[in-house]
Amino acid sequence: LQDQEHEGRHFEILLRMVDDNGQIVPPMAFIPAAERFNLMPSIDRWVVSTALGLYWKLLPECHCSGGQCNTCTLNLSGPSLCDELFLEFIKRQFALYKVPYKNVCFEITETAVIADLTGAIHFIERVRQLGCHVALDDFGAGLSSFSYLKTIPADYLKIDGGFIRDMLNDPMDHAIVEAINNIGHVVGLKTIAEFVESDAIKQRLLEIGVDYAQGYGLHVPQPL
Repeated sequence: LQDQEHEGRHFEILLRMVDDNGQIVPPMAFIPAAERFNLMPSIDRWVVSTALGLYWKLLPECHCSGGQCNTCTLNLSGPSLCDELFLEFIKRQFALYKVPYKNVCFEITETAVIADLTGAIHFIERVRQLGCHVALDDFGAGLSSFSYLKTIPADYLKIDGGFIRDMLNDPMDHAIVEAINNIGHVVGLKTIAEFVESDAIKQRLLEIGVDYAQGYGLHVPQPL
């Protein structure tokens, strides 16, 4: 939304499952089951390997030409953050597919970080040392505490879409979006608004000073 130097395209890879009848299964229909049976670390590995393996096919022009770098965002689950072997796996995949670290952002939910703050901070610090970016997702959705933002060394703060959808009609939602954006900027994070579904909301976010917008109002998800 704001003028950014050296910015290419930003995109997020979203996970869906196809059932036996070829129908698309949304994540909320299978992720809870995967979490219950401790399958998420395996799924995270598949996502990282598959996404990096497809990277150059998806964006063959993605070499940082003209100083501009495209950013691909991948979501990770909480259990993977505390697995030291997962960090080594990530490094092997980057080496295998020769994707620049700086072109990838790992997205982690606020609740996953708070569940094991020490382990999550260690993971975030390690991947950022490699050159990757980190986004803190769904901020405001749970029992958020702004004090966490002092200790979590992320790059982006994603404002939960539940506050964005009705912010033009609900003064409380509007105030919360402004507050999260302001605090994020104070601690040096770039902010991202989710669920941006209209030009009017996009314009208001621009006026507030939110850095990025994501949602159907900008682009509808499409198959890889």
